[in-house]
Amino acid sequence: MTKVPTIARIWRGRTKPELADEYEANRAEGIPPLLKTALDVQLLREDREDETWFTTISYWADMESMTAFTKGDPEQVHHLERDAELLCELPERIQIHKIVVPPHLR
Repeated sequence: MTKVPTIARIWRGRTKPELADEYEANRAEGIPPLLKTALDVQLLREDREDETWFTTISYWADMESMTAFTKGDPEQVHHLERDAELLCELPERIQIHKIVVPPHLR
């Protein structure tokens, strides 16, 4: 398996500012399972005045490895246990992007 990511799987969701810290901890719980299979994972947070957005980006060697992890359709959203409670709405899709310029390898 290549160590260079060719696919990025991107999830985005938003919460109320007063729930943002709690949701950040909740979202971070979903990272370790991803790290067991994905090449890398990033959890991003954007605080706005009236909402906080979270973005999780996982990096994959190929579609096959990502599909094996998701056990089916890689665009299907797999919600965390507390997503319905903490998010403004449940995201309905995942974005899949082909990486055009890969990160520099050291």
